[in-house]
Amino acid sequence: MIWPFVYTPGTRLSLAELAAARLDGDVVEVGESFMPADVVEGPEIRAASLRPLVAPGLALTHESAAWVHGALADPPVRHSVQRCTERRRNHVLDHRLHYRDLQLPARETVHLGGMPVSSRVRTLCDLLRADAAASDAPRAGAVAMIAAFPGILDEAHRSLASSGPLPFKRQALAWLERPPVRTT
Repeated sequence: MIWPFVYTPGTRLSLAELAAARLDGDVVEVGESFMPADVVEGPEIRAASLRPLVAPGLALTHESAAWVHGALADPPVRHSVQRCTERRRNHVLDHRLHYRDLQLPARETVHLGGMPVSSRVRTLCDLLRADAAASDAPRAGAVAMIAAFPGILDEAHRSLASSGPLPFKRQALAWLERPPVRTT
């Protein structure tokens, strides 16, 4: 199904026609696509806008999922994707993607705009663990998720605590327990 408010170059209109419509103010860019200027940009539109870039069997994760969920205002430069099927990829993906080969469980996936996206809780947990690997404090994506969805803190803590052994799990749990991370 083609998402009704997302125009991908080459499907209904050519790139030249979409560029002209953008100059006229009829459409605006969103992700890898365009949308009508008078439509509200929501999670479904954001997810559907990445369909030309993300192959079937891959789910949006980390900063890409945070952008789709509405926590981040701008999409990341490189989108994060993760395999959500049992079958592994055997070819090179687009250079604009950061690919993780570990399978994303179906219970931690939501479908928005026809695209699989990691759930809000899973997105926060992934961002915190990635931040723990890279720095001494949660970075913009995790802080934005916490600010946008403060109600998921307890659920994220339970999810991490009940999961098996994961890299940087302890540091992520410590950040969830510390008040400075709570931005509300």
